[in-house]
Amino acid sequence: MEKAVVLLSGGLDSTTCMAVAAEKGFEIYPISFNYHQRHSIELDGAQKVAAFYNVKKHLIIETNMETIGGSALTDKAIDVPEGEVSRTDIPITYVPARNLIFLSYALGYAEVIGAHRIYIGVNSVDYSGYPDCRPEFIDHFQILADYSTKAAHKGERIEIMTPLQQLSKKDIILLAVRLKAPLELTHSCYKGGEKACGICDSCKLRLQGFQQAGIDDPVEYEIK
Repeated sequence: MEKAVVLLSGGLDSTTCMAVAAEKGFEIYPISFNYHQRHSIELDGAQKVAAFYNVKKHLIIETNMETIGGSALTDKAIDVPEGEVSRTDIPITYVPARNLIFLSYALGYAEVIGAHRIYIGVNSVDYSGYPDCRPEFIDHFQILADYSTKAAHKGERIEIMTPLQQLSKKDIILLAVRLKAPLELTHSCYKGGEKACGICDSCKLRLQGFQQAGIDDPVEYEIK
């Protein structure tokens, strides 16, 4: 069975991405990150999702991005915005270089375990304006990956897979439901409470997607 590394945050998109990799028959090796994020409760979701898929190993890497700061997700002095889900600017919830760092770890892990696929749930349709979710970023990271590992030197390409890249949030939810992904175990709220707040950008985008899909969101909200 071929192996695949899946970046698993514990949120809706990464869990759907995990379900896609599982459907394709890969032996899944999820990798999650404790980067001292405000919403660290998502790691509980990631562990539950990993257990749901009965993975052999769930790797959790600690990297203190709180030290860098500059984001509402890592600096508790910066409030999480309660704004609109559509925007053209880059929001304060952007974590500098996060996907670059995460994919670099995943690339190293894939090389060690002999995986030729890395799945990441980035999305460029219904997204929060993050530059490291764009197809251009993934394309350039792939070029970097093709020149930066022993595996690549031996002709063993490690491919970055982005199955959700061109899907709307509605379509991601419909895909997750079709694949029977455990959405009830996921956490998407940026504020990190036991219940999702229902008013941060991430909650609003998720709720909008469920509404458009005509499906009830299985997680609990403070405000819905």
